Amino acid sequence: MRILASPLERQSNRLKNMDMTWKPHVTVAAVAELQGRFLLVQERDAGKRVLNQPAGHLEDCESLLAAVRREVLEETAWQFEPQGIVGIYRWRHPQSGITFVRFTFAGTLLTHASGHRLDPEIEQVIWLSAAGMRLQQDRLRSPLVLRSVDDYLAGRSWPLEILADLE
Repeated sequence: MRILASPLERQSNRLKNMDMTWKPHVTVAAVAELQGRFLLVQERDAGKRVLNQPAGHLEDCESLLAAVRREVLEETAWQFEPQGIVGIYRWRHPQSGITFVRFTFAGTLLTHASGHRLDPEIEQVIWLSAAGMRLQQDRLRSPLVLRSVDDYLAGRSWPLEILADLE
């Protein structure tokens, strides 16, 4: 005689059989403005030249602030000091299906290390106005690029104190 599983048991069995390894990619990005233009990098994504803010993945045991400082230096040779959080964004790449959670910071550029070697993926560092970015929307790596600039220009900024690193 076969005993039917209760709804709770069936739910439990479904959860046990699900692949629970999905994890979003946690990234940081910097919005840095100088005389009405924004610091961007040109890089390749899926063989296409794209424009992005200096950005990258959070590394193990790294704070969000350390990550954004590191990424800006590695990709542009600029020292960056975060001043506030422009936004926290979730975006799912339509082709790859990868979900990104992006912490975007606004801040100040301090010094430029002209002899610093940039990440090999970076083809060049460029400066564009928001209007220039709008004219080249098809070249932006993701909708996060322009959304971050628009939020920055709208005055959105949250204090860095909302971040807490607990070890």
